[in-house]
Amino acid sequence: MSKGYAVFCDADRRFYDAPHRVTAGRAAAGELYAAAHRPAPEGWQRHRSGDWLAYRPLETTLPAQGWKIHVSACLANAESVLERVWDYCVARSTAFKFVPSRYLLHNRNAKYADRGASGKFMTVYPLDDADCERIAGDLAALLDGEPGPYILSDLRWGAGPVHLRYGSFTERNAYDDDGNLCPAIEEPGGRLVPDRRGPAFHLPEWLDLPDFLRPHLDARSAATFEGVPYRVERALHFSNGGGVYAGRDTRTGEEVVLKEARPHAGLAADGADAVQRLERERDALVRLSGVPQTPEVRDHFTVGDHHFLVLEYLPGKPLNTFFARRHPLIEPDPSAETLAEYTDWALRIYGLVEQAVDAVHARGVVFNDLHLFNIMVSEDESSVALLDFEAATSGADGRRQVIANPGFVAPADRRGFAVDRYALACLRLALFLPLTSLLALDRGKAAHLAQIAADHFPVPRAFLDEAVAEITRGTEPAADTGSGGSGRSRSGRGSGGSGTYLPVQPADWPRSRDSMIRALLASATPDREDRYFPGDIAQFATPSGGATFGYGTAGVLHALAETGADRAPDAEEWLLRRMKEPASGTPLGFYDGLTGIGWVLHRLGHTDEALDLAAVAAAHDWRVLGSDLHSGLAGVGLALDSLAAGTGDGGLADAAARCTALLADRAAGRTATPGASRGDGTPRAGLLRGRTGEALFFVRRYERTGDPALLDLAADALRADLDQCVRSVSGALAVNEGWRTMPYLGAGSVGIGMVLDDYLAHRDDARFADARREIVRAAQAKFYAQPGLFRGAAGMVLYLARTTADGPGTGAADLRRQIDALSWTAMPYRDELAFPGEQMMRLSMDLSTGTAGCLLALGSAYGAPGAPHRDEEGHGRTTASLPFLPPLKRRPQNPVP
Repeated sequence: MSKGYAVFCDADRRFYDAPHRVTAGRAAAGELYAAAHRPAPEGWQRHRSGDWLAYRPLETTLPAQGWKIHVSACLANAESVLERVWDYCVARSTAFKFVPSRYLLHNRNAKYADRGASGKFMTVYPLDDADCERIAGDLAALLDGEPGPYILSDLRWGAGPVHLRYGSFTERNAYDDDGNLCPAIEEPGGRLVPDRRGPAFHLPEWLDLPDFLRPHLDARSAATFEGVPYRVERALHFSNGGGVYAGRDTRTGEEVVLKEARPHAGLAADGADAVQRLERERDALVRLSGVPQTPEVRDHFTVGDHHFLVLEYLPGKPLNTFFARRHPLIEPDPSAETLAEYTDWALRIYGLVEQAVDAVHARGVVFNDLHLFNIMVSEDESSVALLDFEAATSGADGRRQVIANPGFVAPADRRGFAVDRYALACLRLALFLPLTSLLALDRGKAAHLAQIAADHFPVPRAFLDEAVAEITRGTEPAADTGSGGSGRSRSGRGSGGSGTYLPVQPADWPRSRDSMIRALLASATPDREDRYFPGDIAQFATPSGGATFGYGTAGVLHALAETGADRAPDAEEWLLRRMKEPASGTPLGFYDGLTGIGWVLHRLGHTDEALDLAAVAAAHDWRVLGSDLHSGLAGVGLALDSLAAGTGDGGLADAAARCTALLADRAAGRTATPGASRGDGTPRAGLLRGRTGEALFFVRRYERTGDPALLDLAADALRADLDQCVRSVSGALAVNEGWRTMPYLGAGSVGIGMVLDDYLAHRDDARFADARREIVRAAQAKFYAQPGLFRGAAGMVLYLARTTADGPGTGAADLRRQIDALSWTAMPYRDELAFPGEQMMRLSMDLSTGTAGCLLALGSAYGAPGAPHRDEEGHGRTTASLPFLPPLKRRPQNPVP
C-alpha cells in the first residue's frame, strides 16, 4: 500500500479527494479553529491554499527564500499555541500560516503521514537572518514547556515546539530526480534546484549555518546509542511514528527487533501517539508471554525522548511475500495440480493463522491489525507468528479499530474480538485474490471475489461462503456505491455469481463501452474548479492537476473521443476556462501539464487555445526538464511536433527540431539530464519515466524527417532500458526495480515492448525481436493486482491488442483472458461499469489509473463498437490508442533467432 492514499479517502467514500475538503465542508459545524474564522487584520491579506491558511501584511515583501520557522503542536494544545503565535505575529507584522483544523493537524501527524512534513502546524516567515534569530528566540520563550512533535526535516530550537529550516518562501519550481515539479530554491549562480523536504535536516552545500543555530545543530547530534547494549544493523520499516530495526544484543549476540516511538507523532484514529501505542504493545505482549505465535519482550529504553521496545527476532517472511512466490495465477495457464497444491497450502496457512488468533483471544487480547504484512511465516512454512501489537486492546474493552490495513479494515459496527473475526474472513478471500481493499467501497464485492476464487481454485465453497457471510453481515442489500450506501450485491450474499454482480461484463462490447461512458459522465463535478472528473491523488499534487492528460479532464476527453463517444461540451468548456489563464506553477509535461492539455484541445478543434499553450511550452527554458515522456522533453517534443504538423505552425516545427537536438545532446552525454534516476542513482526504465519515452520520440521524428541517425538514437535508448530488465524463470522479461520486477505499461517491460514494435517496423534487430517475445510472456499472467492502464491489467489489454509480435501469447484467446481479468476488479457505480484507481480504495475516472484508461484499452481491443480484434489472418484492427502510439499498420518481418 502507498501510504499517501489513505488520507485522501476521508472526504468522499467513492473517490479520492483532497483532505482539506473535509473541513471545508464542515466549517459551519465549528470544526475549524476559532482563529481560522477571523478576517484578515487591517492592512493584511488572507489566503487559503490546500491544508494551509495564510496571513501576510500587504506592505511586506518576503524574500524568495531563507530560514523559516515551524511551530509544532499536539491536538490538545494546538488552539492555545495558535492564539499566542497569531497575536505575536500580527503585533510585529510578521507573515505566517497555519493548519486551520484539528482534523488536518491530526492527518499531518498521523502514523502514515509524510515524514518530511509531519509536525508542521504553523510557519512563520522572517525577513532575514537577524529577524529569524529574534523571532525564534521570542517564540521559544513564549511557548516554553509546550509539547509538540519533533519535525524531522528541521533543527529544533531547544526542547520546545520551535523548529527551523532553510527553504523557499515564494512559489518557484524545479524538477526533482523523479522528473516531478517541486518547490525550488536558488543556488548562488541563479540555478533553481529542488528544495529538499525529506525526513532529515538538510543544509544546502553552498549555505553556511548561522552562528545562532550552531548550538541547536550540536544538540541534534548529541543523542546517540552510546551506552545502550544494542546495535542497530538494518532498518526494516519506517512510519511517521518511528522506525523498526533489526539489531543485536551486544552482551549476548542475540538478534533482536527494536521498535522506535517518537512522542506526539504517529497518531492513531483515537489520538494515541506512537509512545502510547508502544506501551500498549508492550503490555499486550507481556500478557501474551509464552504464546508461541507472538514475540517475547526483551527490554525497553529511551534515547533522548525516543522510546524503544526490544523484541525477540522471529525468522521468516511476511505472508504477503509468499503471494509472489507461490500464487499460481501469476502464470498464464496453471495446471489443475498446481492450483490444488496452492489451495492446500493456503488452507493450511489460514488454519495456522486462525489458531494464532484463537491463542491471542484466549489470553483476552484483541490483535486489531491482522493483515498479510503482520503475519510472519517461518522459513519452513510450518508455523506462523503475529507481529505488530501496537493496536492491541483487551477484549473486555469492546473498542473499535484505530489502525488498519485498507484491505482488512473492519466496519464501524465491529468491536473487540469481532474485529479480528472480520479480518480472518478477509484473509480467507485475500489468500486467493488479494483484492479485499475493494471492500471499503462495497462489501457486496466479497461475494463476487468468492465466486471468482471458486471458479479458479478447488477451494471448499463453505470456506468462502462463511467469509462472505461475515464480511457482509449488517449490510443493506439494496445499497449502491454511487449513492453512499454501505454495500450491495446483485447476485445474493452466498453465491455471488461473477456474471451478475456487475451491470455489464467488460467483454460485452459495445454495451460495456456505453456503460463506462455513462459512468464517466455521471461522476462529473462541473462546479468544482480543481477537477471535472474524479481521479488519482495526483490531481491535487500540482496546479491544474485535475485538468491534465494523465489524471484529469484532458485524458478522459481523449478516451471518450477514441472510443466514439459523443462530445462532452460541458467538460470541454470547463477545460477551456481553466486553461485561459493556467495556474502559476502548472507543469509543461504531456501527462502532467500544459502540452498534453493543448494536444487534446487541438484534436477537439480548439486550435487557437492549443497554440497558446504550445507557445508557453516552446518559450520555456527546457534545460530544467527531464527527458521522459510523462513530464519531460520527450512528451513536450512529441506534442509540439504533432501540433506543428496539424496546424502548419513553423515556429512549433522549429521548436520540435530544437527539442530533437537537445535530446540528442543529452543522449550523447554532451549535456546533463535532469531527473534521470529513481533517486538512488539507478536509471529509471519504461515508457513514461525511462528512456523508452525518448526512443518513441526519436522514432516519430525519424518518420517525420527520414534521418536514420534518429533510429540509432532510439535503439540506444531502448537498449538502455532493456539493460534494466531481468528474465524470470518462465522466460518473461520485466523491469528490475531492485526490490520488485515490473511488467506494466507505464514503468515496466510492456511499455518498452510497445515501442520495440514501432522500432521494428522500420529496422530489424535480433536483440529487440527476442526481447519483445519475452515481454509478451510478461503480459500473460492471469492476475494483476490493479486494473489501471499504466500499472495494471488494462495496460496488458492495450499492449496485446496492438502488438505486432507473433507466436504464443499474442492470440485472441490471450487477449480475451486479460479482458476477462478486468472484471475481477470492476465495480458498479450508479448502476454502470467503473473501476477503482491506484491502491483500489476508491474509484477513479482518469486515464492513467481508472475507468477512462480501461475504456481506452477495451476500445483498442474491440475497435469501433462491434468490430473484432483481429481478422482471420491475425492482422490487428484496433482504433483506440494512446497519443503517439497509433495502431500499427503492418507486421514487421522478425529475424529468426
